[in-house]
Amino acid sequence: MEEAFEFVRKQDLKVRKKILQNFRRAELQKDSKLFKKINGNIWEFRTIYYGTQYRFLAFWSTADKKRTLVITTHGFVKKTSKIPKREIEKAERAWVNYLKEHTNENI
Repeated sequence: MEEAFEFVRKQDLKVRKKILQNFRRAELQKDSKLFKKINGNIWEFRTIYYGTQYRFLAFWSTADKKRTLVITTHGFVKKTSKIPKREIEKAERAWVNYLKEHTNENI
């Protein structure tokens, strides 16, 4: 999603490279250091670079019957041990809106 792209774009070059490297790694293997399930629908994608925790919240989409997509809603710098509730709620709203636009599923 656009907001996740903009978050990456605003980071310095070395951070962008590390985030994109981890995205590519996640495409090839399931790594619990990169992905963690937050609740029934939302997952956290993690990148740590020089002690700063960059996080992206995401959900899976099977709207395209040929492939499963991981939709990244937005990114943020994690400053506490817990993910802020407002960040999870933001990702859940994006998931609901995505389902409304791309599927016929009931929410």
